Amino acid sequence: MDYSNLRRQAASMKKGLFDQGHLDEQFRQVEDLQDEASPNFVEEVAVLFFKDSGRLISNLEQALEKYPRDFNRWDAYMQQLKGSCSSIGASRMKSECMSFKDNCGKGNVEGCMGCLQKLKREHAILRQKLESYFQLLRQAGPTGAATH
Repeated sequence: MDYSNLRRQAASMKKGLFDQGHLDEQFRQVEDLQDEASPNFVEEVAVLFFKDSGRLISNLEQALEKYPRDFNRWDAYMQQLKGSCSSIGASRMKSECMSFKDNCGKGNVEGCMGCLQKLKREHAILRQKLESYFQLLRQAGPTGAATH
């Protein structure tokens, strides 16, 4: 198996995530925390992020249903999600969070709903792309994990 080719593919895939705006510099900072003692650190952080963000999105959807037009409550849920997105560098998701919060400030229910749908799409896209990226890194072996 050509591990160097797999590493190149992984590096190209990661570059695409940055070029397309899915990830920002914060993701690189998370990568910098990975070392020999915790070789899967970034993947573990990503798994936790998707678990947490999925829960927050679900909570937000319930709040939208249960508390119509409670923009302060909606905004508080979205603030948590925005922080979570910021911590891993999920740039497009963070942008949708900010748009949602902006619509809350304007009292725009339809705008909030539209942003939530876009946010859920971005969440699914990022999850799929990062899962493929981490799968490639695992196939490339331990030295592939350090590729920057």
